[in-house]
Amino acid sequence: MGQCGITSSKTVLVFLNLIFWAAAGILCYVGAYVFITYDDYDHFFEDVYTMIPAVVIIAVGTLLFIIGLIGCCATIRESRCGLATFVAILLLVFITEVVVVVLGYIYRAKVASEVDNSIHKVYNKYNGSNPDAATRAIDYVQRQLHCCGISDYKDWENTLWYKETKNNSVPLSCCKADAINCTGTMNRPSDLYAEGCQVLVVSKLQEIMMYVIWAALAFAVIQLLGMLCACVVLCRRSRDPAYELLITGGTYA
Repeated sequence: MGQCGITSSKTVLVFLNLIFWAAAGILCYVGAYVFITYDDYDHFFEDVYTMIPAVVIIAVGTLLFIIGLIGCCATIRESRCGLATFVAILLLVFITEVVVVVLGYIYRAKVASEVDNSIHKVYNKYNGSNPDAATRAIDYVQRQLHCCGISDYKDWENTLWYKETKNNSVPLSCCKADAINCTGTMNRPSDLYAEGCQVLVVSKLQEIMMYVIWAALAFAVIQLLGMLCACVVLCRRSRDPAYELLITGGTYA
């Protein structure tokens, strides 16, 4: 019965190590996706520490690949030292992922205030005639999120760009995709996106942060199972004389 438990634990452990390799790729992809997406919205928040969860998740993904390699070798060779190292590193990564989840929730809660503090400054930097980073960011967000202005398209009336151009219009990025011959004029509001960008930017950034949180939680559960199986093999190997005899005799459980 004990040998059956060991065999099952070792089989599950090898399978979990293969999952760790897949998880490493997925976590690195999630972290890279967060980086790339945040780069498109980085003008709307000023706290660089918001990127910490993404950095950590990429580091964890890289470490998981190494963990999978150590775990497979230690399980197949039944190395007590290797399994102990495997459990120790898994525990460290598990704690790190718990920290990622906590930081994710903290920064997710801060997104709204960050965007609120910076979005007015970004819109006031808009310069449609000589596109700079802020201009490209606003045009990108308005096209991607189908929005116009901060709360609605009328917010453009308070921007420096609107006051300088004096043409009673908004940027072309406010035009609906299906609008015909849209020039951005406020005299044809039906051609413009009705919803403001602030709420949508906050929602998008919070959605991205949730990807990090759910990824960290999902793989933390898998790591707990990995630690449990490794501990079962370690404990049985230490306490079960029959198991030691099987190893000595050259037959593996």
